[in-house]
Amino acid sequence: MSDFRRLPNLAALRAFEAAARHGNFSRAAEEIHVTHGAISHQVRALEEELGVTLFVRNGKRISVTPDGERFAETLRRALAEIAGAADALRVDARGKKLTVTALPSFAARWLSPRLGRFIEQHPDLEVMLQSSGALTDFVRESVDIGVRFGKGNYPGLATEKIMDDHYYPVASPRYNGGRLPRTPQELAGSTLLRCEMEPWTPWFRAAGLDALEPTGGLVFQDSSMLVRAAAEGHGIALARHAIAMTEIASGELVRLFDVTVRCPDSYFLVCPPQALQKPQVQAFRSWLLKELEALPAL
Repeated sequence: MSDFRRLPNLAALRAFEAAARHGNFSRAAEEIHVTHGAISHQVRALEEELGVTLFVRNGKRISVTPDGERFAETLRRALAEIAGAADALRVDARGKKLTVTALPSFAARWLSPRLGRFIEQHPDLEVMLQSSGALTDFVRESVDIGVRFGKGNYPGLATEKIMDDHYYPVASPRYNGGRLPRTPQELAGSTLLRCEMEPWTPWFRAAGLDALEPTGGLVFQDSSMLVRAAAEGHGIALARHAIAMTEIASGELVRLFDVTVRCPDSYFLVCPPQALQKPQVQAFRSWLLKELEALPAL
């Protein structure tokens, strides 16, 4: 059995973990709501107690030593377990709440229109949908589960690939007075709308075009805004299927040509490992997978 009398000061451990994660004493101090000096003092005391240098200090800049990084990783896992256990013991009302995070484009275009069906099946559950492009700190922000679009590299989280996606050009049926291009070659001269993270070049190559990546004009940071601009007739967008399917189904957008390019990224369901035991997380996962199974083929 461990001798907990030898355990270092918990406040110092938390201060060190935050400083190691941020690589900065000031940001660690802001997170824990103490002063910069308090963080520095606690870390110094911890180093003296352990007899190990945890940070290399160069003026106001700090960097974590290899020993410090290994210790910080162990602390992160331990603190996550403590936070998860504490969350499980909170009042019963917490068990009737589910917090979901997703990219703004996916949340607005795909998830939000369908979420009502999940709520109908679980009327006693309070569902909070957060839209964020940043990878959430699930434990600190009390987020239960999230949908992310990427390569699937999410350290410390349970990760499940749920869907691939494809790009293809879309336009409003009103664009250019209804005179839409009938072949990829006829795209020349059209206004091509662009999203910051989704270049046209791979689709050009798949369509057999030697065209260069479009330049100039408005560049959208969010796929949802890109799709809305196309639906309003401002140009032709290279859209992800999951983001554009609602407007295509309603007739606001039409798909051009039959050339598609698979996205290099995919959609993943992610959550802290301990959250997989929560009934509301299990229910959301089951519902989401059934919704995906019901999607028509591309």
